Amino acid sequence: MNAFTVRRVYDDDPSADAGHTRVLVDRLWPRGVSKERAGVDEWLKDVAPSSELRSWYHQDASRYEEFASRYEHELDGAERREAVDHLLEIAADRPVTLVTSVKDLEHSHVPTLVRHLRERGGRRGRRTR
Repeated sequence: MNAFTVRRVYDDDPSADAGHTRVLVDRLWPRGVSKERAGVDEWLKDVAPSSELRSWYHQDASRYEEFASRYEHELDGAERREAVDHLLEIAADRPVTLVTSVKDLEHSHVPTLVRHLRERGGRRGRRTR
């Protein structure tokens, strides 16, 4: 499985990811960014945290650890499994850049998503050998 790269859509030059599949992993489209400027190949809303979880976390940013745990649980659920599997299928063939609009990457859903993808990809790879 190829590695995942993470980039903020506001700080990003899509041409830097030549040869990568660029996937927007936010539930909402980035404010003020055209489709051309975003340069994404796909928008996987279903891999983002639920609106309820996102709202709960935004009420109190000190809840990050609990947010990450709840989001991990969501990623294991049936409604997100298909989107996660799709990302892993793409990554099996070529590098993937996960594109997001979050301001604070370190305290967002993205690190949990990347960790989940790496763990699932590793487990998946061991099963198929």
